[in-house]
Amino acid sequence: MELSLATPSLLFPAISLLLLAYTNRFLGLAALIRDLQAQYREQRNPNLRGQIENLRRRVMLIRHMQVAGVFSLFLCVLCMFLLFAGLVTPAKYAFGISLLLMMTSLALSLREIWISVAALGLQLSDLESDSDASESRI
Repeated sequence: MELSLATPSLLFPAISLLLLAYTNRFLGLAALIRDLQAQYREQRNPNLRGQIENLRRRVMLIRHMQVAGVFSLFLCVLCMFLLFAGLVTPAKYAFGISLLLMMTSLALSLREIWISVAALGLQLSDLESDSDASESRI
């Protein structure tokens, strides 16, 4: 396989956009956690505690997603440096590991989305059961 300076540079926009998306997700979850924590301090609702624990898991996944993405970008840059220095074999290894880290980051992202959708499903079923209870009283 021929590896030129252009090959690893193709990942730069993808990695940058993914890191931006991960950061936005993290900031959204951080705001939600702060709101839920304030509500929990006022009400001591165990349901809120469960939601906060779910969000803690998701934040940790996002941190791992970001770490894998940053190392992927780092290895892309290293690959380009190695190619520039004429070290093609180490550059290929760096690029291969970079691709593996990108796949890891994407797999973690998929897991975080899965958890998020499951949490939303629980929230919706809770709302539906509240709605059914209200209708039965009427």
